[in-house]
Amino acid sequence: MNDTMVTVIVPVYNTAPYLSRCINSILCQSFSKIELILIDDGSTDNSLDICNQYREKDERIKVFHKENGGVCSARNKGLKEMHGDFFMFLDSDDAIEKNIMEDTMNCFVRYP
Repeated sequence: MNDTMVTVIVPVYNTAPYLSRCINSILCQSFSKIELILIDDGSTDNSLDICNQYREKDERIKVFHKENGGVCSARNKGLKEMHGDFFMFLDSDDAIEKNIMEDTMNCFVRYP
């Protein structure tokens, strides 16, 4: 499990008030071998700026910008760009508990 990487794909569209909480909940995971892909789907607020600020601080973050095409289009872009062994989707106005990835990966190891 030491070499296993999880990619988190987050479509972003006009969620600036919630975005930092979402990103922080991913970055503070107890399972640290993650890749975070933020797909800005044509936001008209400062969501893209927030994404880029986080990318400058953490090399695990990749940011992509595209014209608005909807959540499925953004998720598909993330799937094309990911490098992880596993992936999960998270909405940009949501947050996850600190151990969710570690607990999930432990289940994969225990129940292959």
